[in-house]
Formats: sequence, structure tokens, C-alpha cells
Amino acid sequence: MTRSVLIAALLALALTACKKEEAAPAAEAAADATSAVATDAAAVATDAAAVATDAAATAATATTDAAAAATTAAGAATDAAAAAAAAVPAAADAAAATVVDAAKDAAAKH
Repeated sequence: MTRSVLIAALLALALTACKKEEAAPAAEAAADATSAVATDAAAVATDAAAVATDAAATAATATTDAAAAATTAAGAATDAAAAAAAAVPAAADAAAATVVDAAKDAAAKH
């Protein structure tokens, strides 16, 4: 694309130097070449914007999924903590009962 603009500009310069009446068509050719480059650049920018939009959507989905996973993990941790807290008194009661039973057995033997 850059070469075509350069060639068109050189052609316009050469035609202007050789024949003044050919300057207008050469200028039009240079303008057309420049317009084509601008159109191509706009198409590339549009494609890049579409890719950026897709990347942003993917990142948003990943963030949402990570937040959901963190919420699930927090719920599991809360459940585990509640289960552990419930198990401590039961274990303490069982240990106390064992000590009481052992003391009763020892007292009965003497």
C-alpha cells in the first residue's frame, strides 16, 4: 500500500513536469491511492476493535467464573468450620465420659 502511494506520487510529479495538462489525472490517481490506504486502515482498525471486544467479553466471563468459584469455596470453608465446631463438644463429651467410666472402674476395684 505504501509503495502504491509512492508510485502514484512519483507518477503525478513526472506527469506534472512533462505535461501540465496531465497533472489533474495524476493528482486524482494519488488521491485515489491515498483513499484506498485510508479505507484499508479503517478496515484493520474495525477488525482490531472486534478482537478487543471479544477479549474483553472473555475476560469478563473469566472474572465471573472466578468469583463464583471463590463463593463456592467460601461456602465449603464455612461448612467445614461449622462441622469442626460441632465435633469439638461431642469429642469432649466422649472423652469426659471415658474418664468418668475409668474412675468408676478404679473405685469399684478398690
